[in-house]
Amino acid sequence: MSIAAFIRDTILRPRLIEAGCMVVYDPDGRYQSVCASLEDERVRVVDASSSSIKSRLAAIEALQDIGRPKSTLDAVLVYVPKRRPETDEEKQIDPFSIYAQAGAVFPRDDGDDYLSLCLRAKPDHSTEIRRVFANSPGGPTFSVVDAVGSGASWPQLRAALKVESGREILEALLAPSEKQAAALKAQDGWSEEAREFLSATLGMSVKTRGKTWSSISDELWRFVLFSEFVFDLPADLPEQLQGVPHAVAEAKPIIEDVCERLRTSPASRDVYIERAEQIEQELSLDRICASIEDLGSRDTFPFEERTFLKRAIKGLLENDLNAARATIGAHGHSVWIGRGESQAQWELIKASFALIESCDDNERQLPDHAKSQSALIEFYISSLRETDRLQREFEQALSDFLDHQDLLSDVVEYSRSKYRRLAEKVQTAFVKHLEASGWPPQGRLSNLDVYDKHVASKLKESGRKVAYILVDALRYELGVALEKRLADDGPVELQAAYAQLPTITPVGMASLLPGAREDLRLTDEAGKLVPRLGDAKVANVSQRMDVLRKRLGDRFHEMTLSDFVKAKPRLSKTVDLIVLRSTEIDSQLENNPESTLGLIPNTLKLVRVALHKLRELGFHDAVIATDHGFFLNGHASDGDVCSKPQGNWAVNAHDRAFLGTGNADNHSVVIDAAKLGVRGDYQQVALPKSMAPYRAGHLYFHGGVSLPEAIVPVLVARLDTKDLSGSGSFRVELNYKRGAKRITTRVPVVEVSASSEDMFTQDKNIEVLLEAQSAQDDVVGEPRPGGDVNPATRTITLRPGESKQIPIRMEPEFEGKFRLKALDPVTMAAYASLDLETDYAV
Repeated sequence: MSIAAFIRDTILRPRLIEAGCMVVYDPDGRYQSVCASLEDERVRVVDASSSSIKSRLAAIEALQDIGRPKSTLDAVLVYVPKRRPETDEEKQIDPFSIYAQAGAVFPRDDGDDYLSLCLRAKPDHSTEIRRVFANSPGGPTFSVVDAVGSGASWPQLRAALKVESGREILEALLAPSEKQAAALKAQDGWSEEAREFLSATLGMSVKTRGKTWSSISDELWRFVLFSEFVFDLPADLPEQLQGVPHAVAEAKPIIEDVCERLRTSPASRDVYIERAEQIEQELSLDRICASIEDLGSRDTFPFEERTFLKRAIKGLLENDLNAARATIGAHGHSVWIGRGESQAQWELIKASFALIESCDDNERQLPDHAKSQSALIEFYISSLRETDRLQREFEQALSDFLDHQDLLSDVVEYSRSKYRRLAEKVQTAFVKHLEASGWPPQGRLSNLDVYDKHVASKLKESGRKVAYILVDALRYELGVALEKRLADDGPVELQAAYAQLPTITPVGMASLLPGAREDLRLTDEAGKLVPRLGDAKVANVSQRMDVLRKRLGDRFHEMTLSDFVKAKPRLSKTVDLIVLRSTEIDSQLENNPESTLGLIPNTLKLVRVALHKLRELGFHDAVIATDHGFFLNGHASDGDVCSKPQGNWAVNAHDRAFLGTGNADNHSVVIDAAKLGVRGDYQQVALPKSMAPYRAGHLYFHGGVSLPEAIVPVLVARLDTKDLSGSGSFRVELNYKRGAKRITTRVPVVEVSASSEDMFTQDKNIEVLLEAQSAQDDVVGEPRPGGDVNPATRTITLRPGESKQIPIRMEPEFEGKFRLKALDPVTMAAYASLDLETDYAV
């Protein structure tokens, strides 16, 4: 098809027929004959070239004819050899703009310029078209454009590869499918066509004399990838590389498009990585370009990813968050971040960016929300707790990463200092309100009331079964994360509650017992704090469970959360209340906070699975509560400590509070115990004014009064409704390196994809939990958090038809055969599995 026919039949005629009236503005006189050729018994063309007055009259008459009964006229086209009016003033002067407003106009936008039309007409010859336009300042004539690619349709290539467009041919020559590769091998004659095609499309002169696909593809890969690198390089090409062949400038769009397709397509991504690594090594690009700081914006080769990482680091350290955001957005999902430690570095950068941005935002807003204790608490519940989440995820990302090259130490220090600065400002405001208003806040839910309000009230209903899940150290932001997951399974309500002081486990768990509002007292026995409920000691698990057992008899049962999930509990039909206990978060962080943050998601997973089992056992409600929150003191140093105030202090509560009597000083406040809700043998409570403990070296602490320590979640879930967690007819597939069965790295990247098998689940998401399990069913590998992996639950979410690359962090000590499973995080049923084996280099 000629360019004139293309413009007439695919652009002008369809728009004219649809609108009924169209004005064509043509200052260069290029389309006059094309417009004239549209006239027939149904279309009238008015040419305004000779007389504006006569053409206006002719246009009016033509429109009148369209409206007459029995008229055969369907449309009128007005040809105006002038520039299209743009402003309102220009449109008022132009006598034909009214027809354009009532109908259609050409050119409509940038897609209607002459070059764009020619590229659309001849997509397989875009490089030649651009070259012709570059040599014709006023634009080439129709005959010149028609001559481009005349007779070059590459029939053997199209037939062998089963494709149509030039881009598809080029993509298939680089990374053919199995059928395409077999066809290229079986057929002759296509290689000469390929040489002509590459010359016309890229300006490439194939050097190899070989006629096989492998010989041509080796040269083509080098040519295409190096061309993208050259086009993207802002600086001059180093002298050592100037002789390396690359495409002409006009081929830049097709080069960049094909490279991006190869990098992002699951079918060609691995081939791309292999080829790019090989070409980088052959050309010594990392060595030759070592002194170039700005390599552009596209990460063609793996060595470029280091440059982008350094650029993101620079943006963070200079607090240029816009620059950091742009770099992370462009390269945070690069094809290269799955290699070695790159992904861990980028995940830490992303976590750092999110934390810094949140700290800056909340620090700006803090003065407006710190005018009262109530306003500050609401600010924490709505916004500040999100900063706590981001700080936990940052510390978690840091614990998963070893900075052998010392690239990120400054970023880590800077991020921690940002968080600590915000935490100290919040604490300063909070302590002032604490001195004035006391604790817990009036008119709000206290842990002292949780059992009576949410558990006892439900047990009054005959036959109603309730689960009371007590999770040690489930701070508020973790409660929010848990609520989001539980909401997928059924109705759940999250409330903020206020922990009993001091925020230590014996006191906090005692406050969750029946009658705690009236009967809880803190007594001193030989210098040791002992909580009592009335006359009964409730300092340990056994004593606390005895309170419930005596009250409920055979209606009560208790066990650990993990035992309940892993075993098949046989509960008596008389049981109306089951208490499930979890201490994993607190004990793990107490013992080794630097390396156990990643275990927190397991507790949230256990809660979710437990609710599913409780629903199957006929329970109606679940109440999830906790004793206290915590503070992650990642910025701890030898000098990060609060000096002990003078006085007679009988009890030291986890180095964050003293109980007894004494005097306040510049570092500590001393408040009457009754004002802080502490009843019993202690008169006063001493608390640090800052977010520092009374002993150095605490990376994790609780016991005092800060928002993260003292504001806790209470979740009430309905279990007597339909379980919404069912996955429907989903199918999940796992794939590792196109079918490879051995992993050679302790962080293998696995492709997870989902598909829907019926029309009812097309718009639904599926949540997947990945676990690598040994032959003994021990978990020996889990997804690395961050990116597509939810840090709080370690799950990934997929839409039907979507696939994601997920890094699996294997246990360092494990070697041997294992099975990677894709599980339903609620029922733990397996969607899919993949048998693999370690093959680490020694």
